[in-house]
Amino acid sequence: MDLTLDGISLRLGGEAVLHEVSAVLRPGRVTAILGPNGAGKSSLLRSIAALVPYSGAARLGDRNITALAPRERAHLLGYLPQQGAVHWNLAVADVVGLGRLPHDSSPAEDAAAVFAAMAATGTVEFAARTIDTLSGGERARVLLARVLAGEPRWLLADEPLASLDPAHQLEMLARLRDVALRGTGVAIVLHDLAHAARIADDVLLLQNGRLVAFGPAVETLTPERLRALFGVDVVLVDTRDGRLPVLLDRVPSQG
Repeated sequence: MDLTLDGISLRLGGEAVLHEVSAVLRPGRVTAILGPNGAGKSSLLRSIAALVPYSGAARLGDRNITALAPRERAHLLGYLPQQGAVHWNLAVADVVGLGRLPHDSSPAEDAAAVFAAMAATGTVEFAARTIDTLSGGERARVLLARVLAGEPRWLLADEPLASLDPAHQLEMLARLRDVALRGTGVAIVLHDLAHAARIADDVLLLQNGRLVAFGPAVETLTPERLRALFGVDVVLVDTRDGRLPVLLDRVPSQG
């Protein structure tokens, strides 16, 4: 089902951080949310997940997300926050199993979903280890598995590459791409333009809480637009993964 943003506006601490953001995100596609620091990227994702009060509407199909019961909302939306924490030193399989809490399903169904999520994230080998024995990158994959175990219709991921080294960043991008290929909608906050160009079908650009552009990545990530938004010169390089932006230099300040 489509994820429709209809005039999302948000104030935090008396300050407006989002201004009437509207877009229609499609299932089975990866939408990268990009913008300079302070653009409102994480705030938009938290608004979609109904974690902060906002005006406007976010809808799944024709249903307003804020009107859903918390259990159903947790079933339909999987939210992966920045620097996700686990507050109990559980075995990895038990951590992933927490993703099944919104479901009213049999133990066999839960076990199958947990195993599928761990297989998809390459974490089966960690099943019996406790979460405190994992590296930051391994833990990030386990937290993704926890979200996937819930079999959400949409996955909302806020900077999931932040704690990963370059090799594991590419691995995480590939796993998120696989999630979308299975029909789940993926909305992901990113900072790296090359990562966005590699994974995104669509790009939503924010600046100062306002929508600058939304559409297919190949049409949205233009050198001219990126120069204006980020203050950097880029060129697009053709690679086997598509056209990736390469930063050349900061744009000289005027005056």
